[in-house]
Amino acid sequence: MADPTDRLRLTQWLSPAFPIGAFAYSQGLEYAISVGDVRNAADLGPWIAAILRHGSGRADAILLAQARARDADLEALTDLAQALAPSAERMTEMMEQGRAFAATISAITGQYHPPRPYAIAVGAATAALDVTTDDVLTLWLQGLAAQLTSAATRFVPLGQTEAQAVLASLAPRITALAREYAGLPLAALSSTTPRADLAAMRHETMPVRIFRT
Repeated sequence: MADPTDRLRLTQWLSPAFPIGAFAYSQGLEYAISVGDVRNAADLGPWIAAILRHGSGRADAILLAQARARDADLEALTDLAQALAPSAERMTEMMEQGRAFAATISAITGQYHPPRPYAIAVGAATAALDVTTDDVLTLWLQGLAAQLTSAATRFVPLGQTEAQAVLASLAPRITALAREYAGLPLAALSSTTPRADLAAMRHETMPVRIFRT
């Protein structure tokens, strides 16, 4: 059983209220919305589901799980995460969020955590918590889905209730994927979301943007 206090700490660290600036990033969703690839809630659900199953959600979850291991080579995992970034904005997002997360964790725990890609930073910080990797990945994937839902709520735009319905519909998928990713080896790393990756690349040259990615 997970320690209740550590589970509460985990919930705080992966809460949308934790100051990593997640609200400023859309992983290219802003571009997809602007060109009509995502026009409503019916489009948004499958888009986020694909990210979780085949895209950055999968890759980051596997990297995070590996970073929680007792003998994890965090420097090698950092190099791998950076090498797998499909665009400059994706690199910016994972490094800036990771830097903000590490700085806040260092301040509130009194233990120094160097800046690393966000998934690696979370894996390293949560390794000391008495919680399961399933628990960590469930909240991690939920946070990513919430981040993208929030972006669509503001930019599609979607109504708050409609957006929350999309997020709620993803819950069974999130828990199943968290359970799966927790047990996968590093060799299972993959990302196959070319449409989302191209959207992230094209976002870099949009003349007007409200999101950083």
